[in-house]
Amino acid sequence: MPAKSKAQQKAAGAALSAKRGETKKSELKGASKGMYESMSEDQLEEFAETKRKGLPNKKSGD
Repeated sequence: MPAKSKAQQKAAGAALSAKRGETKKSELKGASKGMYESMSEDQLEEFAETKRKGLPNKKSGD
């Protein structure tokens, strides 16, 4: 499933970096911290690789 916003894509990238050991888990905040704990590396990769072109900055309330 692709990311729905630029913010979601960015948070997934940060969480993925921590999963891979490239950054410290303690540096994560907000959504990226939740994503780190609840999603697999494959799921995070799918969100993080979403193309940013055409995505809104923030996900609109459904």
